[in-house]
Amino acid sequence: MINLTAPINNLGYGIAGYNIMKELHKNNGVALYPIGQPEQMPDMAIVEKCLSNQQSVSTSSPSVRLWHQHELHHHVGKGVHVGFPVFELTKFSPTEVASMLHCDKIFVCSRWAKEIVAQNTSFNGDNIHVVPLGVDRNIFKEKPSSRQQTIFFNCGKWEVRKGHDVLVDYFNEAFNYNDNVELWMMCDNPFPNVDNQKWIDTYKSSPLGDKIRVIPRQKTQKDVYNIMTQTDCGIFPARAEGWNLELLEMMSCGKHVIATNYSGHTEFCTTENAHLINIDNLETAYDGVWFHGDRGFWAEISENQKDQTIEHMRSIYHKKNEGSLSPNTSGINTAVKFSWKNSANELLGGI
Repeated sequence: MINLTAPINNLGYGIAGYNIMKELHKNNGVALYPIGQPEQMPDMAIVEKCLSNQQSVSTSSPSVRLWHQHELHHHVGKGVHVGFPVFELTKFSPTEVASMLHCDKIFVCSRWAKEIVAQNTSFNGDNIHVVPLGVDRNIFKEKPSSRQQTIFFNCGKWEVRKGHDVLVDYFNEAFNYNDNVELWMMCDNPFPNVDNQKWIDTYKSSPLGDKIRVIPRQKTQKDVYNIMTQTDCGIFPARAEGWNLELLEMMSCGKHVIATNYSGHTEFCTTENAHLINIDNLETAYDGVWFHGDRGFWAEISENQKDQTIEHMRSIYHKKNEGSLSPNTSGINTAVKFSWKNSANELLGGI
């Protein structure tokens, strides 16, 4: 049995924690130690069962903590201690390194992340294991949009890191008011130091603001799916991502995706399943909110990346208008491979 410490909610870590917990429950069994109060999820009976397993688990069972790298030193039991952080940048602070070194092993989502851990800590290849995250194909099934407009979609909390500062300009330059196109942004940021309204005003006051729809945060994964099925293409001009669950979910729905060819999602994005924005350089990661120039680098977004993105957007738009925008079958095949079952199996194999 595995001791799993993770949040259970509808945010990124919580979605990963919930789905990995469910798969471990089917296999070896898992005792859940939640970070924060678990939110209402589709199968609360499994959550309750895994919580109750705290009473019977052996103290020598492995402990896996799925959480930020600065808080990986809290573990359950005396078995092997595994830290499983999801991070976006190329450097760790001294506090983060010290916390990670309390673990026996570090699990990461991608080979990109594995290289960063190896470069910045004393962990070697044997103690760093890649456990890709997944997608629930029972929810995120392929379904074409029934709308006449070409709809581009971005999902992920408002951040400069996710390219939200440039996406509005790309959309306005790619299209004009007569084009039958819309941009949907589902980007509500739940953290108190973020001015959601400022972001919304920037998008809605732009020249094509009438063609931009801001969608509130959805309560469940099925609600997210219902939005995704109405769209044609996910657009993610991110400077860095630890994984990007929504990108893989869009693939699973058979949607086309536009994404930077850098960071965590390179684990599953290829030239066959995605329209890639190639990166020329890295730059110091700074946004004045979450990143202050002291934690490494992220992708530099400049004119070349803008041109590539606009070209991809226009190509998707013209194909939709011509009736030749077929489902992203390569994306669907990728989503089948990156299941939560696969995540749990890789986790067990790494232990």
